Parts: sequence; structure tokens; C-alpha cells
Amino acid sequence: MANIGFISLGCAKNQVDCERMMYRVQEAGHTVCPDVDGCDVVVINTCGFIDSAKSEAIDYILSTAALKAEGRVGKILVTGCLSQRYQDEIMKEMPEVDGVLGTGSYTEIVPAIEALLEDKQVADFGSIDVPEQETGRVVTTPEHYAFIKIAEGCDNHCAYCVIPSLRGKYRSRQMDDVLYEARMLADSGVKELIVVAQDTSRYGTDLPGHKRLLPELLRQLCRIEGLHWIRVHYVYPDEIDDELIDVMASEPKIVKYLDIPIQHCNDRILKLMNRRGDGEFLKALFARLRNRIPGLVIRTSLITGLPGEGEAEFEELCKFLKEQRLERVGAFAFSPEEGTPAAAMDYPDSEIAQKRAEIVEMIQSEIMDAYNSAMIGKSMEVLVDGYDEEAEQYFGRTYADSPDIDGRVWLACDEPLREGDFVLAQIDGCVDGDLSGYVLEVEEV
Repeated sequence: MANIGFISLGCAKNQVDCERMMYRVQEAGHTVCPDVDGCDVVVINTCGFIDSAKSEAIDYILSTAALKAEGRVGKILVTGCLSQRYQDEIMKEMPEVDGVLGTGSYTEIVPAIEALLEDKQVADFGSIDVPEQETGRVVTTPEHYAFIKIAEGCDNHCAYCVIPSLRGKYRSRQMDDVLYEARMLADSGVKELIVVAQDTSRYGTDLPGHKRLLPELLRQLCRIEGLHWIRVHYVYPDEIDDELIDVMASEPKIVKYLDIPIQHCNDRILKLMNRRGDGEFLKALFARLRNRIPGLVIRTSLITGLPGEGEAEFEELCKFLKEQRLERVGAFAFSPEEGTPAAAMDYPDSEIAQKRAEIVEMIQSEIMDAYNSAMIGKSMEVLVDGYDEEAEQYFGRTYADSPDIDGRVWLACDEPLREGDFVLAQIDGCVDGDLSGYVLEVEEV
């Protein structure tokens, strides 16, 4: 039996894939190691979505190759989106890599590793459209929260996006399988469950009946004992209906937080990008959501420098942000990805796109500061994520903060706290996008 190390890059969905591979490897009798140094095989599960993600993946491959040259690791196996996208190039251009698995071949991780241990090369690219195979996971998040992936693939075919060609058509998991996994996670101590997919709002539309099943899934998740927060990511704006809004508003376990990627607000750009809806639709949607779900925090992602974006279109985007005052916004400069329709269109140069992203970030920083200032004096429920030795303070998150992408609450407390505790905190300050407060009581959850 061998020692196997894993490096997982990219999104939470990729992390879940890596956790499933780790489970298969462990189930086969191999040892999954916390550090790659000294491992017989290192699996690098990559993202290949945009240029920055590709660069990060290549850097990790090269740094692992340096360890290999020093004799500190054995074989290198590259999996995930980068290997799916560049099936022929990776092993040709990086001879240090011993094997590649595509996104349709995660289930072959054990045979691939065992072939590498026999000094065989591996290049396996199975169908990216097959249904998800159910298996266990080695959860790598802190034990009090976890992601749960409810579907794979995407049918939206946005003009700038390569995901459908890397992940295949949309495939929902069976609801019973999702609920079983959620119960296992809750039994293991998970208190916050974060629902993810390339598009969670389309869940169920590919199953018999072709019905949107996300509202029903959320109702069922709320019945699971032990779960206290349920958070929903990646809800497409045109798929949000009254039933979903009603569930969000009425179920106390569902945090009043929605991740709704809109990318832009200009009608012409949205049409060019093959996005459904227009700017007026988005404004009406946000008004409806805020009216029906008091206290709702909206996160979105925006792309600057898209094809068709001139100064007037960018000004419209800035005005939209200032008017809508979305609490959480991520801004990205357009990355023309080969093989996508958008890459063949006319678009601003990369420096202009990056400068515009920085302007969006400045606008959003002011909006976030105003939001945080409005929280001062309020008592808020906070999930404790850990203790910072350097700051000598506990830290956690409110319902308005998803792990790793949003802010923190720094907590003063006279008594020791544990990761996963829910506390009631009085917010008394804000700095650099984070809140601070002191603990009033530890809740019994």
C-alpha cells in the first residue's frame, strides 16, 4: 500500500470531487497523507476555468515536479479541468507529469494510482456526460461545515465559459442520495451545509418530470437534525421562482444569503453573452427578493471588459452597482478562453478590463463599509470558525458571510470557545471589511 498526497485547487465543487477521490483511495487501503512531501503519488486536482486558475495549477505542478527532482515525491497525477481541457499538451509540455485523468474519470483514481506505482503512464478520459457515481468522501473542510454538490455539468452555454465542454451536460443527483449524504454529514458534526453545483437552481430539471426540485430539496434538508445553517450558492437569476423565494423566506435554517451570478447589467452585453434576462429584469428580481426575504444578503460575480463593453456600458454597470447596493460582489477581468464564442468577439484589452475591475472593487468597498457600519450596535448570531494565535482572538462568520470568500467577525470573549460553536455577539466595530464584537452568550444548538 502507498502514501498518496492530494492538492485540490479551484472551486468548492472541485474540492468535493477531490474528497471523493480521497475516499476511494483510502477505501482501497492506501494512506491519504496530510502533506505531499514523502508521498509515493501526488494527485493535483486542477481548475482550468480562466487564465489565473490555469497559471495557479501550472505553478503547483511545477513546484511538485521540483520535489520529485529532489526525490521527495514519487509520481505526479494531474486530474480535473486543466487535464480535461489540455488532454494532449500536459504530458508533452511537462514531462515530469506521469499521468492525467479527465473530469469524466474521477472514479478511476485507484486503478490510475496503481498503474503509476507499476511505472506505467496513465491518460484516461471517460465520458463527461455520465451520471454521478455515488461514493463516500473524506471531508477536508473544518468539521462544522461542508459543501454538498447536488449536480454536475452545465447547460447554460454562456458565450465566455468553457465549463460545459469540461464538465458535460447538466446531471442532477437523485434527491435520496443527496439527503443521505447530508444526514451523514450532520451525524459527523456538520452544522452549516453549503449547497453547490454549477447551477443549483436548475436542480431536477433533467430528471423525469423536468421539474425544478431545489425548493423541495431545501425543505427536506431543513428537516435534518443537527444542521443549523443551510446556505445556497450559484442560483441563476432567471431560474428564481416564487416557490424558491417562499422557501428561502419561511425556513429558518436557510440563511438569508443568495449567490446569484449576473456578470453584467447591460442588455446588449447580456445578449451577446447568451445570458437570459436584461437589466430591468435584474432590478425587478432584486427588488422582489428584498421585499419577500427581509435582511437578504446578495452575492454576485461581475466580469469587466466583456465583448461589447465600452465606456458607456461600463458606466451603466457602475451606476447599477451604486443603485442596487449588493452586499457581496466579486469582480473579474474578462479572460478570453479559446474555444468559446466570446474569444472570437471584439473586446477591450486586458489592461482596460483589469482597470475596470479595480474600479468596481472600489465602488463595492464603499458599499461593504456602509453595510458593516449599519451592523454596529446589533446583536448577531456568529458561527465560530477558529482562533487566531497572532491576533489572540476568536473569529467567525455571520449568515452574511460564506467561508473563504466573505468577511469575518473578530470576537472578544471571556470564556473559551470551540470551532463550530454558535454565539450571540454584540457588533461594536468594523475595519478592512471585517466586523468585531463581543460574545453575549454561547447558544445551545
